[in-house]
Amino acid sequence: MLDSSFIMELNNVDSPVQVRINQPEEEDRLSALTDDILLSIITRIDLITAARTSVLSTRWRLLPWLLPELNIDVKDFLPVPHPDPIDANDMHDAMVTLTKAVRSFFDKPRRESTLTNLQLKIYSINTFSSDIGPLVCGAIDSGLLKDLDLAILDETKPRDCDDPHMLRLANDTDHFFNAYPSVFHCLTRLSLHNVCFYKLDMHHLLFDRCTQLKYLRLFHCDAGRGFLSKIDAPNSELRVLDLDTCCFGRLELVCLPKLEKLHWDTWESEDAPLSFDSVPSLRELHLANGPELHQNVIKLSELLRGTMGIHTLTLDFMGENLWMQPEMKELSSAFSKLRMLSILGIFIEFNLIWTTALLEAAPSVEILQIQVYDHLCDIDGQVRLRSFPERRSPQWEMDCRGSKNLLLRELQIIWFKPLKQQLAFTRAMLERAPNLQKIILRDESCEACDDLGQPPPCSCAERLFPESKDEQERVVRRITDGAIFSGQVIFEDRKKL
Repeated sequence: MLDSSFIMELNNVDSPVQVRINQPEEEDRLSALTDDILLSIITRIDLITAARTSVLSTRWRLLPWLLPELNIDVKDFLPVPHPDPIDANDMHDAMVTLTKAVRSFFDKPRRESTLTNLQLKIYSINTFSSDIGPLVCGAIDSGLLKDLDLAILDETKPRDCDDPHMLRLANDTDHFFNAYPSVFHCLTRLSLHNVCFYKLDMHHLLFDRCTQLKYLRLFHCDAGRGFLSKIDAPNSELRVLDLDTCCFGRLELVCLPKLEKLHWDTWESEDAPLSFDSVPSLRELHLANGPELHQNVIKLSELLRGTMGIHTLTLDFMGENLWMQPEMKELSSAFSKLRMLSILGIFIEFNLIWTTALLEAAPSVEILQIQVYDHLCDIDGQVRLRSFPERRSPQWEMDCRGSKNLLLRELQIIWFKPLKQQLAFTRAMLERAPNLQKIILRDESCEACDDLGQPPPCSCAERLFPESKDEQERVVRRITDGAIFSGQVIFEDRKKL
């Protein structure tokens, strides 16, 4: 936490001109370096450390106002360690200190150089919008601030959010932008939490007005269950769209010509949550969801219709039932340029052979990543079953003797266990990918699982990651016996790192 003495130091510091005049004739060797070298050093440390270095000497006291970029995060002003939940009084006090820090950094004549980027994370507290807004707008209007990365945070957990709370946050956000329109001129990144757009024109606010926006993140935001939301922004600069636990019913991307990456983690929709029309620059797509009881199986070919250039695709099932159908020929056009395919969160009891159907549609894939879901901390109990259906192994019958994947050169299996289905899958990949050069078998750690201090449900060797050299050699023999493979089998135990 930045203490009050630092804020006092900032407020009482002399102007840059006075500092240079009062500089001692003899400085230490570090302070004798030029400004650009000192700034290069400070930009590699966090703001708290940089602030503390400013009191080392009169020369160093100048440096905070010469930094080309600033990262001011309200959480840095909270008590350490952070209480959970964070108390409203602590949030209020943090915003008081943050406001003083922002006022000091933008104060003239101390700031002479342009601030190329400001990363500002604040709490949505009404009493401070009228304080932060004028400071940011003044810096923009005077030419001191070029790019703004703004995150309006809220500590309320999604399960504790009700409609009135989310509507209030939406009104506060809308009021802030309407009161300080200069923000739109340099807003390049925006993150919003717990905002309900039901009574607002989301498209007008985020795409018609935020013309310079390149990155947009929405966490637990709502446009109304069952409502169709459309984004038709041919002049948008948006490159990255990051959605986390959002409810849009269905999101239709009519036109986002510069969108390169779309990440959607957890949606609430019975069917495919989105569709594409004109997204010619889309190269990376990440979809993660644990299907709830009311959700239907999705045809990936229908969801990806309209995409032609995806380079990296990640499908994360979060340890629950598979929410997509295995398709082959229908996906060939969407997968024509696919180079990396990640299939994550496959429950450990499920077969992996079905994933070869995706490879059948993507013969150009070079890296295949499979993540097995094996968490002791996620036991089938009443809490989980209230949201998710009973886990059922897919009954798909796949022929793994299909066409060869000549370009596949690397296979990664995360949370590997020498179980029958995983070994059979690895052997099938050896048969199907004659140019495979590297097989990475990796074990991961989970703090929640480690905290339980319990052994795996079955203590037999098949449920344990092979750690010793002998164990690893036995696994390699079981995988490669009778197969032609001259590449590497690499075991990575992340628990020991």
